[in-house]
Amino acid sequence: MAPAATDDSDHGIVCHLDALLEQRQMTLKELSERVGVTVVNLSVLKNDRARAVRFSTLGALCEALHCQPGELFSYRPVTGSDDDASTD
Repeated sequence: MAPAATDDSDHGIVCHLDALLEQRQMTLKELSERVGVTVVNLSVLKNDRARAVRFSTLGALCEALHCQPGELFSYRPVTGSDDDASTD
């Protein structure tokens, strides 16, 4: 039997970019200019659709936002994942 398809968006990582931008009164465009990442790519990250983040990008985001990686991301356990399901 073939393994079930996985949904990459259901990884449990939550991005708090919106809250950090609001707290710092910064726009996505301004952040984009500061870190050298397109607004589109930051939007993907902000909306929890990113599949990966380069450490160099993470470092630049933390520097521009004056935050730690744990303030930018958190983990939310995924309910109903295949790991939680019992096997026969």
